[in-house]
Amino acid sequence: MSNSNQEYVVLIDKNNKVLRIAPKLETHNYNTPLHRGFSLFLFNKKGELLLQQRSVKKKTWPLVWSNSCCGHPKLHESSIDAAKRRLDYELGISDADIFEIISDFRYKVEKDGIVENEICPILIGFSDQKPTINRDEVNDIAWISWDEFIEEIKNDPDKYSQWCILETKKLKNNKKFLSLLDIF
Repeated sequence: MSNSNQEYVVLIDKNNKVLRIAPKLETHNYNTPLHRGFSLFLFNKKGELLLQQRSVKKKTWPLVWSNSCCGHPKLHESSIDAAKRRLDYELGISDADIFEIISDFRYKVEKDGIVENEICPILIGFSDQKPTINRDEVNDIAWISWDEFIEEIKNDPDKYSQWCILETKKLKNNKKFLSLLDIF
């Protein structure tokens, strides 16, 4: 680990037991091993969901629209702490209430020869802080109501990351998610 700027992913077995860490960029290829991730859907107090268009510089799914923030926890880092770290890095949001909704979501998807293969807790968060885009990570952002987002995914699924669509299907009837959305 001589390069302090290099990011790593936590490789795991099917039971989410740590096997080892590996360099993030080298790990994501046509045969990506199972690793830990997280996926955050961030809402403002008006109930609008923050969407991001991934940067053209991203190895995986460049310029594809997705949920607010995704990433990989470090070894011994919780999904919520990882989400807070990445939310600040990607969108300059340092003040958010974040909740884990589904802890054991697992998916494997492929696009342009790159595979994502993760156990990926689905998180939701709430913040009224104005985003500041990190162009290395995010090309653009948009706010949309949850109901409009559900319709848009139905009508234009190719616009969005595959994991975002799968996670949205899991969230849309989840009682914990819906009750938190009502509270905030």
